[in-house]
Amino acid sequence: MMDRRTHLVALAAFAAAVLPARSLRAVETIMEEEHPQFGLIGQIIAQPGQRAALAAILTEGTYRMPGNYLYLVGEDAENPDALWIVELWVDKAAHAASLQLPAVQAAIAKGRALIAGFGSRAEFKPVAKAGA
Repeated sequence: MMDRRTHLVALAAFAAAVLPARSLRAVETIMEEEHPQFGLIGQIIAQPGQRAALAAILTEGTYRMPGNYLYLVGEDAENPDALWIVELWVDKAAHAASLQLPAVQAAIAKGRALIAGFGSRAEFKPVAKAGA
């Protein structure tokens, strides 16, 4: 189990690894202008050999979640069945509300059979821009 500091370091490393410089600037702009108040980083373990299928399901329609600034799904470098999800939200209530959206409910139902379990999870309050 990782502590919160390790999670935040992992978040920064993850963002730097998967986002091109242009996208990192977009994250910096979000942090400076929008001031998200809730963040979440968590690990989902897929059934063996189902990581890509689960990642595809998790990213369907995520650009339409009100109050969401950032939703990243990335493959764990050490576990071939694990995914990391990193989210930035306007606040915790927006995240909770997103779980009731029809598209999110459909993704949960579709992906449930592909999930073997869950790893570490941490909620955080974003305080520093990317690359700071």
